Amino acid sequence: MARDRAELGAFLRSRRDRLTPAQAGMEPFPGPRRVPGLRKEELAVLAGLSPDYYSRLEQGRQSTISTAVLDGLARALRLTEVEHAHLVDLAEPTARRRATTVVPVQRADPGLLRLMSALDHLPVLLLGQRTDVLASNALFSAVQKELEPGSSLARFLFLDPVARERIVNWSYFASNTVATLRREAARRPQDGRLTALIDDLRAADPDVARWWDDHQVRDHASVRKLINHPVGGDLVFDIEIVSAPRDPDQQLIVYTVEQDSPTARVLPLLASWHRDARVS
Repeated sequence: MARDRAELGAFLRSRRDRLTPAQAGMEPFPGPRRVPGLRKEELAVLAGLSPDYYSRLEQGRQSTISTAVLDGLARALRLTEVEHAHLVDLAEPTARRRATTVVPVQRADPGLLRLMSALDHLPVLLLGQRTDVLASNALFSAVQKELEPGSSLARFLFLDPVARERIVNWSYFASNTVATLRREAARRPQDGRLTALIDDLRAADPDVARWWDDHQVRDHASVRKLINHPVGGDLVFDIEIVSAPRDPDQQLIVYTVEQDSPTARVLPLLASWHRDARVS
């Protein structure tokens, strides 16, 4: 049996709505327009499909979809590599299985833990599936907040007021987290814990629901993070990500700093402050 096609149809509609005929490099079909982007018929022509076949795709009535069709849609919709991979995952035929919360426990990769120890002068966080926290170092706790192994970075971002208070560009990071969770949900549709996390966040925070309905997808990327710290003041980090060769679902999130920058100079003071706070 094919995977439920509702998500596939919704994703195609969202990408079609955002792309105008001019952006797609074609003359619009004549007649009044009732959609902000491409019409179904226009996209079908661009992708080399019949209008009826494409309509079946959006309506979830097409059980099997070839690689050639998916490649044609990706080209016509100007999808990024991540969006193209997401489209393929949504269209992949799979056995219909009940979502399960019984999933293998993810163990922190020893090599990434050794690398974390070598980077104790920088804030470092080790994430697994579902943004689960596998490990973090003392400087990460000092800069952001102590997150215990087994906790969720996504829950911290949306449910803990400290996240909004400290992360200056919170909206950027939060929306990208939602896009990352959507990408992960397509890759592992039977992960009941992931589904429960997403459902909880969508119910708890209207921002999550709004960003989820945008159908944006992301993989982890290197970005800049701005922190307003109650002791250290304004901090600027460039986030770099290292994946485990044996387990690509683990990412070491390293908060790098420019040499001799104000942030670099204040980090040793924050480390000392955090040690004193834990002792007291």
